[in-house]
Formats: sequence, C-alpha cells, structure tokens
Amino acid sequence: MACRCGAADPAAPCRPISQYVLKVHSRCDLSCDHCYVYQEADQTWRNRPARMAASTVRAAATRIAEHARAHALPVVHVVLHGGEPLLLGPAGLREVLAELRATLAPGTVLDLRMQTNGVLLDEELCRLLVAYDVKVGVSLDGDRAANDRHRLFAHGGSSHSQVRRALALLRRPEFRSSYAGILCTVDVRNDPDEVYSALLAEEPPRVDLLLPHATWDRPPWRPPGVATPYADWLGRIHQRWVDDGRPVPIRLFDALTPGRAGGGTEAVGLAPADLLVVETDGSWEQVDSLKVAFHGAPGTGLDVFAHPVDEAARHPGVAIRQVGLAGLCAECRACPVVSRCGGGLYPHRWRTGTGFDNPSVYCPDLLALIATVDSRPLPDRPVARRSSPGAPPGHAGDRPPGRPAAPAPRPAGSAGDRHVESATDRLLTGLAGGHGDPWALGVLAQTQLSITRALLATWRDTTGGSAAWELLTELDATAGEAVDAVLTHPFVRPWLVRRLARPGTPDDDLLPALAVVAGVRAEADAELEVPVRGDALVLPTLGRLTVAGARTATVRTVAGRLHVRAGSVERVVPLDAAAGSTLGWQPVRRVPVAGVALAIEDVDPERDCYGQPVAPTLDEPAAAALGRRLARAWQVVHRDVPAHGAALDAGLRAVVPLAPDPGAPLRSATAREAFGAVALTELPDAATMAVLLVHEWQHGKLGALLDLYDLVDPASTVRIPVAWRPDPRPVEGVLQGAYAHLAVAEVWHARAAADRPDPRPARGHAVRYRDWTREAVDALLGSGELTDLGERFVRRMRHALEGLRADPG
Repeated sequence: MACRCGAADPAAPCRPISQYVLKVHSRCDLSCDHCYVYQEADQTWRNRPARMAASTVRAAATRIAEHARAHALPVVHVVLHGGEPLLLGPAGLREVLAELRATLAPGTVLDLRMQTNGVLLDEELCRLLVAYDVKVGVSLDGDRAANDRHRLFAHGGSSHSQVRRALALLRRPEFRSSYAGILCTVDVRNDPDEVYSALLAEEPPRVDLLLPHATWDRPPWRPPGVATPYADWLGRIHQRWVDDGRPVPIRLFDALTPGRAGGGTEAVGLAPADLLVVETDGSWEQVDSLKVAFHGAPGTGLDVFAHPVDEAARHPGVAIRQVGLAGLCAECRACPVVSRCGGGLYPHRWRTGTGFDNPSVYCPDLLALIATVDSRPLPDRPVARRSSPGAPPGHAGDRPPGRPAAPAPRPAGSAGDRHVESATDRLLTGLAGGHGDPWALGVLAQTQLSITRALLATWRDTTGGSAAWELLTELDATAGEAVDAVLTHPFVRPWLVRRLARPGTPDDDLLPALAVVAGVRAEADAELEVPVRGDALVLPTLGRLTVAGARTATVRTVAGRLHVRAGSVERVVPLDAAAGSTLGWQPVRRVPVAGVALAIEDVDPERDCYGQPVAPTLDEPAAAALGRRLARAWQVVHRDVPAHGAALDAGLRAVVPLAPDPGAPLRSATAREAFGAVALTELPDAATMAVLLVHEWQHGKLGALLDLYDLVDPASTVRIPVAWRPDPRPVEGVLQGAYAHLAVAEVWHARAAADRPDPRPARGHAVRYRDWTREAVDALLGSGELTDLGERFVRRMRHALEGLRADPG
C-alpha cells in the first residue's frame, strides 16, 4: 500500500510521540493461545534477548526525554510490557523504574504503567509499584470458565486463582493507587453476563474490552449463521452497563458514544495514534499488535542507539496512522460512521495483496455495535467514577489501543486522546485554585525527586564512580524507599546546584553522607569515608556530630547506631539519642503536626540558601518553644482554611529558622531548589506564623509547577507595577506574588467571616490582599507575556478570587 502522508522523507516534520511501550521482558509464564506475540505471524521474539538490558533502558529513556524536550510535551506515557514484565523480579523492575524516573521526569510529567497477567504479583512488588507511582492493568477474561479458555500455563493449568489473588492485592487501600483496571479479551463463546459480573466483582477503576486480534487472511471465529456475533455479545454487556448506571468506565463504549469525553481510541475513532514500541534489543517498532499481519510487520529497521524518536515517527507505517481520515481506504472514507469507528484497529485491516488499505475485518460488527450504542441513550446522571480511572495499557497478546491515562493517582476524567490534557488540566486547575489536592502535591514531589536524581547522576558523571555511589546504587535497587527518603530532603538539590555550578573541594562532597543516611534508613550494614565539613560530620535528615581536627571520618552503620572513627577516636551514636546525650551529637528536631513529622532544620549547612541569614542551631528550650508554635500554627491553618492545611500536610516537611533582625522582625522565604521547606523568623503568635506558612508554601508549590511548565514567556523582559512593592516586578515575580497573596486573602476572609481574632482588622487585611491580587491578576492577563498554559492558570486564579466575597465577614 502506498503511504498517503508522504512522511517517509527524513526531512519532513513529524507529529510528536507521547506514548511508548517498553518490552522489558520478552518471555511469559503463561501460554495463552490468543497471544499475538507468540501465537501469530510475527516470530521475531525468538531472536531477541529475554530481557531488556540496563543500557537499552537508559538509551530508550534518553531518546524519549530528548523528544519530550524538543516538542515540549507536558506528559509522556510509558508502558512496561512483554512477554510478562514481572519476570524481571523486584530488583530488575526497580532498576528499570529508577532509570525511567531519573531520566524522564525532570522535564515532563511521567505516566508510568504496566500490563501484567498478575500471576507473580505479590506484596513486595505492589509496594515497589506504589513507590514508583506505576499504574497496573491486569489481564482477566472474566469468570474461571471464560479465563481458562485461553489464559493457561504451558502445562494446561488454570491461572484464574492467581490473577484474582493479584487483583485482591491491588484493591487493598495501601495498593489501590496502583490499580489501573482490567483488560478483557472478548470470546463470543463465553457468557457475556457471567463475564460482566466477574469483571465488576473485582472493583476495577476501568474495564477495557478488546476484540480478539484477527485479519482478513485469518478472520475471527464466528458461529455459523450469525452475522455480527461480536456486536451481539458486546451489545448485551452494553445493555447491562447502561441499566446499572455505568458503574465503571468501559473504554470501548465511552469511545463510541456521541458526546462522551475521550473521542476515540486506537481501536475506534479518527484520532492520531502516537505510539512507538521499544523491543528488548532496543529496536523501534510500530504498534506491536501488527504482529498478527505478517512476520516482521511491526519492524522499522531503526533502534534507540542510533535513531532519535523523530526518525522513527517519520516511518511510513507510523505516520499513516496519524493522518486520520486520509489514511483510510476509499470504502471507509465514504462510510457515514467513519468518524465513530475510524476504520477499526489498524492491524485488523490487513489482507495479503492490498495491505492495510481495507476496512476492518470486524466492519459489520462495528457498524452494528454503533447502532446498538445509539439506540440506548445514556441517562443524564454522572458516572460513578472509582478512584484511579486510568485506562489499563495492554498485556502481550491483548494490549488495548489508545492513550494510557495521565499520571496518577489518576484524575477522574476522560479517556482516549484527552488524557494528556486531563492530567495537565487537573494539575493546573487544582493548583491555580490556591490549594492543590494530594494528587497534585504528589505530582510536584515526584517531579522534584526526579530532578534531584537527574542532578545526582550528573554529579556522578562529573566526579566519576566511588564507593558512596556504589552503595547508593545498591540501596536504590534493594531499599529504594530509603534512598527516596534521603533524596527528598529539601537541601540535597541546593547542594547539587551549587556544586555543579561552582565545583568545590573534596571535603564538600555530600554523596558519602547521603549514602550513609540511606544505609541507616535501610537498616543496612555499611561503612564509608565521609568528609568532615568544618568541624562537623553532617548527616542530612539525621543530625550533626562535632568532629574536631579531622578531614574525614569513617562511618559504620550497625543496628540503628552510628560508629564514627575520626583519627584515633571512635564514638557510637544511637540515632534516637537526644541532643547533649552523646558528646557533640545534635539531631534534627521534629514536630508532630497532623500526622506529619515536621523538621526544624537548623543543622544542615545547605539550609543557608534563602538569600537571608539563617539562625544558628537553637538550644533545646528555644527549639521546643518553636515546635509548639509551629504545631499551633498548623492547627490554625487547618481551622481557617482546611484545604490549605491539607496542602501543608501533603508536602511541607521542614522549617528553617531565620536569624532575628530587630529592624525586620517579620520575615519569611522560599528557595526554588529547596522544595518541601520554608524559612521564617521566630514569631510569638501562631496566627501570624500560620499566615507565613501558607504564604511561603504557595511559593514552593508554584516554583515546583514552574519546573514543569513555562507559564510565562521565557524571553519576557516586561516589568509590571504591583501594590505590594515600590519597584515594578518581572512577570514571573508578579505571578509568584499574586499566587501567594491569593492564599493570604483566603485566610483573612475566613478569619473575618468567623470573627477571628478580631473581625475589623481581619476584614481590612482580607480586602487589601484580595484587591492586590485582583489588580496583579488583571495586569498579568493584559500583559501578553503569559504562555497559553499560563493564561489558563491565571484565569483560574481570577475565578478563585471571585469566590471571595466583596464584603468579607
């Protein structure tokens, strides 16, 4: 078939690719007889490595990251696939996930997914998947009789009980956030009512019903004398689904319903299919379901080592699936429902002699199913969405078409082509309203962790390997949560930024200390030489030990204790020791607030990153007094505006005391690189401290969002006058100030409405901050300096302002 798009020209522009399937393991522990990988025409799996090498994962991640940066993609979707990806085992899977997060997430939101048969899923793997925010789709064809028709072990045994055990794990509260849904391959010999009931019994966030893969050369099985058996079978489930009030999203039905969000999938509709597959040997391939057509059908002749994504995207087989109606045969283009079915799944059009220039082999069933959908209008009531309604990406033999949903926990929203928009919209809308829900704060925190990991990798490349790096790498593979807990410390990134910009002396290397702390948290036995900074051994998140007269100290971690030898002196430091109980040991003090351990960070030298003098280490009475005021201030925030209290709970982890200044007693600050921490002066009253916490955390959230998206034209040189400063401010500075003042206005409005503490000054503050914010927002919208996303964000801020009454109280 001749390609109509003309995109084979290597100089021709390509449509960006946002979806990638990584075949991390090419073997499977089941022997399903409907699997397109092993049972169909293409048999290239036989000559490929069983598992994807670390170098291949790294090369693929690098290519995807390059493409995302070049095309400014806000979200990239990566599906771990096979074969069976869980055959990697926990260590192998962690290595893949860590590489993808470290390489991709700094520049874009990374939506990580996996499709599995579920047989090997256990608690350890579930904890790993939750830790790396991986959404899991599980393949299940219904009740035991239906599932055992195809999904069997090689010895003929049933996999049904193992799959149901896996689904039960994913339903548990601690693992539910990783439950994406169920993928079910249709077999018209199964009872549709029994299949429907069995699927709903597993409480999936979403169900994907797939037609079995077939071509005109190898048509699907049909019972004699039945013209549209697949439409009839699906129609029965559709009837049950409508009658039940659509209790769970079913992707195929949503995509075929006029006016429903989503507008199509890879299997139906005319939306461009922007997907590439990476095989275990690094080969770029087209959609893997093409394996049903002929041997080598998905091949491109390109690989991740030598060819960028743009070159693979220009392959004629990829490009033809991105041009919509123009890529269909004449018969499809003339069909009145072409916009609904879109010609069906691309591989299902294959016929020897005419290639893919045909209607789908399921054309009669698609026509009949569309008629069935149209005959049963959906009731005017909302769908009862479950948590994490992500579309489950497919498993080998049955990967569903279309776009996986955006990062999770998934927003309740549309499927199909609008997933990228839905993720971005939810993030922008939730934060622009002034608060940000736990999902949004989780996205920001994960992105910040990914940036830190990327900077740490750059530091390794700059300084070379070391024992500390080897230990940290080993712990990341075996106790990743411990490493994450260290790398999310707010002052790791400021150190990396400073050192990478201005390389210092060897005694300023923080990496050994980070590795030691990770070892402590993982309860691992380890020993490293750690540089002494000044006269102290600094262990981020733990504390500081005075070590005089030594350049380095040998540190061993044994059973929750630190064994420190500097010169001829060795000391043992119990990590739960209070200040002063062990000579020279100063632990990080923590305050319990709303179930969160908030650190009073007055120990780490990297806390001095705010452009203002920080306070020296507090003595115990001063630290205790500050802790009590912080706990009370936290309660005040929850009392005044609970949504802001929840936002503090979700992300603020440290407070840095600033040095007192009699000339400016009321000061606070945020550092762009130190996400999760704010700095402020010690204040006697909790009400004022509460306002400062909310104000500065707004800056922290917006700074993290600006690491994800350009809301202001990067080339802008415009300055805008503002009411709260005597000097005109850059556009981003105005945005930062307006965003912080929006939250402060909301706090004062709440206090005025509740007559707290005195309604008269509260009303004055509420009106002043509201008016300041409105003037700044209007100036931003009229400046012409915002990006499209920035304008959407600021308009949402303006909408939030309208919710504040003109006469507070």
